[in-house]
Amino acid sequence: QVQLVESGGGLVQPGGSLRLSCAASGFIFNNYYMTWYRQAPGAERELVAGINTSGGSTYLGSSVKGRFTISRDNAKNTVYLQMNSLKAEDTAVYFCHTYWGGTDYWGKGTLVTVSS
Repeated sequence: QVQLVESGGGLVQPGGSLRLSCAASGFIFNNYYMTWYRQAPGAERELVAGINTSGGSTYLGSSVKGRFTISRDNAKNTVYLQMNSLKAEDTAVYFCHTYWGGTDYWGKGTLVTVSS
């Protein structure tokens, strides 16, 4: 069964850092593009970052470029989101996502709260 489980969220002060992890199972992880989305209260879900199968090509949204980094460890079936220089506007639930077998799969999310 396809499963995505996020971890690493929490409370952090502005300017601080967090690293989110997404542990994947139930599919051949290294064959799939992985993405991170986030959703703040009352806002639309926003694409934050993406990474190709090998990890050699990445995408970062304009609001996080220069502050966040996406990476993956295919041996561990895990994708990461390193978040630096955090701002209050980064407060959101962060979701791991992939598309497999004709279906979108989402983790349950991990909450990141940046105090101000």
